[in-house]
Formats: sequence, C-alpha cells, structure tokens
Amino acid sequence: MRLVLLRHGQTGANVRRELDTVPPGSPLTELGLAQAASIAEVLAGWPVRAVYASQATRAQQTAAPVAAAHGLEVVVVDGVHEIFVGELEGRSDRAARTAFDEVYEAWWGGDLHRRLPGGESAHDLRARFLPAVERIAKQHDGADPGVVVLVSHGAAIRLAAAALLGDTAETMYVPNTGRVVLGQDPGAPTGWTLELWDSGPTLPGDVTAGGSPEG
Repeated sequence: MRLVLLRHGQTGANVRRELDTVPPGSPLTELGLAQAASIAEVLAGWPVRAVYASQATRAQQTAAPVAAAHGLEVVVVDGVHEIFVGELEGRSDRAARTAFDEVYEAWWGGDLHRRLPGGESAHDLRARFLPAVERIAKQHDGADPGVVVLVSHGAAIRLAAAALLGDTAETMYVPNTGRVVLGQDPGAPTGWTLELWDSGPTLPGDVTAGGSPEG
C-alpha cells in the first residue's frame, strides 16, 4: 500500500495566521477550494482505493474532489485531526505564535512530551494518529492495496510521518495540499519508506508557504 498524507487547502485561519485546531474549524477559502480541485487532478491518474479525512471541515472539503475523481466516498476517521493548541486556540498574536513555535521546535529537538499550554504534546498526537494509520493499513492489506489518501493537517502530518519513517528521518514543512507519500516496506526498520515529500500544486496566494503550521 502507498499512503498519501495530504494536507488540506487554504483556510481563512491560514490567511490570518490563526491557530485553528478544534474541529470542525475554519472552512476552505476560494483559493483553498481551487487547491483541492487541483490536487484532485494531480491524483486522478493514481490507483486510489480509498479517501479518508479528519473530523475538520477543511480536511473533508479537500478530500471531496479527490474522492469524487475516483467514484469514492470520503470516510471520516477519528484521531487524525490537528494537534490541539489548548489556550492558544483562535489566537494569531505574536505572543501566541512565539509560544507555539517554542514548543514546536522543542519537539524537533527530541522533547516529544513537551506540551502546548493547555493542549497536546507530540507524543499525544502520535498516540492517536498512528493507531488510526495502522487501522487503515490493515483494511487495505491485500493483493491490490493501491493508494490510500488521508487528508489531515500540517503539524499532525509532519509529526506522524517522522514517527512512521523513524525519528532520524529528515522532515519538512507541509504547505496547503502538500503530499507526503509513504510506501509499506516490510524490509524497512519501521515498515514504511518515503517515496515523495512535495509542496503540492503552487497557486497564487499560498501565504502559508515556508511558515509554521496553522492547522
């Protein structure tokens, strides 16, 4: 099986650089809808067997055209929503951004138990996200597993992918509709290998490119 971890398209919260992590959250902007349509075209020729999305509206809106291109329904799954920022929710001020960035950087320094104020740690995120991936993988463990798409969120995807590949693997920021493609490999230490880490379709107005995750 190939697993495509796909970040949702642009939202109003992304434009405002607002921390938005509690479902259902902010919907896609017009640009976000265009990004979703564009990534659906990119994946139209892939042998997609199933499309999953988090509980967030933006994830389901991004997943919808991908699923439609293959005659599939979007399956909403628990556990793959964005990491909760707790007391920082809904904020875009400099103090909130600094508080988030400090914890976020600590995770990449190896302190996975460092917790956002009133929110989750990287360990908490992985404890719910990775079992969801395992359940999905088991459902598609067959002679023709094809490609499975899971639409999730920037920080969640990066933290989960790092765990699936082994924490020594280099990871990068995931912009709106960016893809992280993993292949199941029984010979790999973690059972997964990285096939692609891209920036997704580039469309005007992607203000989040190169920045920290806003969900």
